[in-house]
Amino acid sequence: MALSSMMYTHLPVTQAASGATRFSLIRSSHHQEAVLDHQQTKTSNKANRLAESLAHLLHLHIDAPPRTNTHSTNWNLFTEEKISTPTTSPKESTSEKWREIHGSNDWEGLLDPLHPWLRREIVKYGEFAQATYDAFDFDSFSEYCGSCRYNHKKLFDVLGLSKNGYTVSKYIYAMSHIDMPRWLERSQLAETWSKHSNWMGFVAVSDDLETRRIGRRDIVVAWRGTVAPSEWYEDFQRKLEPIGHGEAKVEHGFHGIYTAKCETTRYNKSSASEQVMKEVTRLVEFYRAQGEEVSLTITGHSLGGALALINAYEAAETIPGLPISVVSFGAPRVGNIAFKDELNQMGVKTLRVVVKQDMVPKMPGLVLNEGLQKFDDITGTLDWVYTHVGAEMKLDVGSSPYLKHGGFNLPGFHSLETYLHLVDGFLSTETTFRSNARRDVALVNKGCDMLVDDLRIPQCWYQLPHKGLVCNAHGRWVKPKRDPEDIPSPTREAQAQAQAHALQVEMMESDFALCF
Repeated sequence: MALSSMMYTHLPVTQAASGATRFSLIRSSHHQEAVLDHQQTKTSNKANRLAESLAHLLHLHIDAPPRTNTHSTNWNLFTEEKISTPTTSPKESTSEKWREIHGSNDWEGLLDPLHPWLRREIVKYGEFAQATYDAFDFDSFSEYCGSCRYNHKKLFDVLGLSKNGYTVSKYIYAMSHIDMPRWLERSQLAETWSKHSNWMGFVAVSDDLETRRIGRRDIVVAWRGTVAPSEWYEDFQRKLEPIGHGEAKVEHGFHGIYTAKCETTRYNKSSASEQVMKEVTRLVEFYRAQGEEVSLTITGHSLGGALALINAYEAAETIPGLPISVVSFGAPRVGNIAFKDELNQMGVKTLRVVVKQDMVPKMPGLVLNEGLQKFDDITGTLDWVYTHVGAEMKLDVGSSPYLKHGGFNLPGFHSLETYLHLVDGFLSTETTFRSNARRDVALVNKGCDMLVDDLRIPQCWYQLPHKGLVCNAHGRWVKPKRDPEDIPSPTREAQAQAQAHALQVEMMESDFALCF
């Protein structure tokens, strides 16, 4: 079974070696605050650590020796304090500075130290990317494996993201003509919703209230990625192919997922590229006709971050004058130096959030990468060398007192929830993890085992109750039928889009009539 199923199936994850961690609580005159008194000790058994590392690479499960729970009294006090505080801070209006927050100056002066307004936006877009995992059906015994478990009208309500002030307008489906079995989730059943396509993300747009707060109508595209970093070792094709009309080239597999289509399929008669660009173009034209400023923000984690960059390239070519930013998490290199240069020339702004210990951002081009540019005078520009794009925000697992340090926990290092936890706690490279970070720490262990044992949060806890089974009227445990409204249907989506378009036309005619 692919490791990506760990989001909804409680799979054993090899526990990473971690040192003993000591914390003390101090009381100030205003509030209690957990302050790091961190002391990490080296593991005494290097052979065990090596075995664990090999186990991750070979998909083996080795039971680690039990770890003791230290300073439980202090952690109990900390837990009681944390669970009684809200998980978000009050929202500030950023309308006057929206262009800077959106990257007009490449986030100069905003990343280190991290501006709190930018932190909120990064977490917001990261949560949209996380939604593509949380709502994805990884169950290979479901006839809907590879689809979204909820229809687009209630996606954010079910996942608790309505607070962000966006509405989903369109789902995106993708397929691949190349052999990438660990990316494409397929059901083991003969009768399935689709044998060729996977739900790959969504398009959403800010509502009126959020639009006023952030200073423009923001269109978001969120792309689903891959959960387990081990997939990258097998999926990378290490082959560049042309994109656009110049010298730009991108990785063959990424481009294939973005552009593949087939007339005989239900969901990919049009490619992911055609689906997303049709919807984005429609929304831009509609809101520009209302006299509004419009932006496009594209986000994704891992493979999703790679697709986000290709999507941004096409959007910049297609829609002139549109502010476009990419906020990616743990994304690999995508294309060559010409691809980077053309994105810069078209004004696309890219913020890459990376974790120091994560291997995926180092690939492809682990050795042959943008570092070779220093030899351009000797070699000339090498059009086959992979290079990163945009500004980088580098995070470190070692900065958080709540995360296990050391070891070789590839799934944990690459997990998007680990990324969001580190963003929430980051102040600057010169300071410690911020003590008033609000995001729920327990979210880190949704699909991995990264939290220190003292917190007593189980690993991979995010799954359906009873692993998706329900007890029927006869007392038998069975797989339930999906609500009809949550069954993927291209016909239903086409009808919904037609209804939305008709409503928009009606609104425009009403506004036109008011002018007279």
